[in-house]
Amino acid sequence: MGSGPLSGVRVVDLTAMVFGPYCTQIMADMGADVIKVEPPQGDDTRYVSVGPAPGLSGVFVNVNRGKRSVVLNLRSEHGKAAIRALIERADVFIHSMRAKAIARLGLSYDDVAAINPSIVYTNCYGYGRRGPDRDRPAYDDTIQAETGLPAVQRMLTGEADYVGTIVADKVAGLTALYATTMALFHRERTGEGQEVEVAMFETMASFMLLEHANGAMFEPPLGPAVYPRTVASNRRPYATSDGHIAVLIYNDKHWNAFVDAVRPPWNDERFASLEGRARNIDEVYGRIAETLRERTTAEWLELFGKLEIPAAPVNSPGDLFDNAHLNAVGLFETVDTPHGPVRIPGVPTWFSRTPGKVAGPAPQLGADTDDVLAELGIVAKEAG
Repeated sequence: MGSGPLSGVRVVDLTAMVFGPYCTQIMADMGADVIKVEPPQGDDTRYVSVGPAPGLSGVFVNVNRGKRSVVLNLRSEHGKAAIRALIERADVFIHSMRAKAIARLGLSYDDVAAINPSIVYTNCYGYGRRGPDRDRPAYDDTIQAETGLPAVQRMLTGEADYVGTIVADKVAGLTALYATTMALFHRERTGEGQEVEVAMFETMASFMLLEHANGAMFEPPLGPAVYPRTVASNRRPYATSDGHIAVLIYNDKHWNAFVDAVRPPWNDERFASLEGRARNIDEVYGRIAETLRERTTAEWLELFGKLEIPAAPVNSPGDLFDNAHLNAVGLFETVDTPHGPVRIPGVPTWFSRTPGKVAGPAPQLGADTDDVLAELGIVAKEAG
């Protein structure tokens, strides 16, 4: 176990793909003992991208680092006995199966709570059980579509597109993390375990509507469910004379500093206040774009730095590995593995007393079965 704030917490993890494993990856980095229970073929994410060995794709290695892999056949009597023994000693049970599937295994909340009443039991679903879509399968792409991401992308670019990251999986994973740790906090105070449900659809609906609910929140509605600034057609990285730059000249302080320094010929009274700029935001973006073409990216970055206006170069994900700030704060940790060193994007949070750290390499399929079951007094071959 690690020395982070979750040191001493044991997690029985029956999640797969990214949503649930992202939640438990962070728990492992924060010190929890995460026991990843896999079927004989393993988590599908083991095989979705390149890796140094079979079953160790880059995606899997990052989102399952520091966990212990135990292979169990949960339909066999020995497998059922092993999972019951794990549950007896666990603080958290988390899964990403549909409700009917987990119930068929005899691992519903009622089943698990009968073994360990103080356990925190987290369901990671596509759709919540209280609604008519509870049995529908879900993936990141379908949840993006159903919660409006491609629609707002179409407003922005003219094309209905997914965003270039599995945002629904990751937002839901973070939501599962805070929901689970809140339940652990309640248990710490009261001794009470409980069932938690995190659904990707509901999570992303809440996430998308944070700003896009806008005028539609009110009775009667005062406008459509959209935040105009984020879907303005000219909202994009600006072309400079030699590349691109991201900058948001937004509040009055930043706007006035920019105008005083650059003296653009197109400034007028409509843009004099934040309210006026908000009403004419697409034209504001377009006019700024005209001006930023006149200098190089480096020249603009230097000016915006002096003016303390938020600005940044347009990087690729690969550029982050060489970012001076990220390396200075120690985001990346190099972990030795049987297949060579792996440079892992590590813990983005900082604690003065209980810091987290990358918990270790991702496990080979079933690598920890013997050790974990021996801790329970079970011979591994009996649990297959």
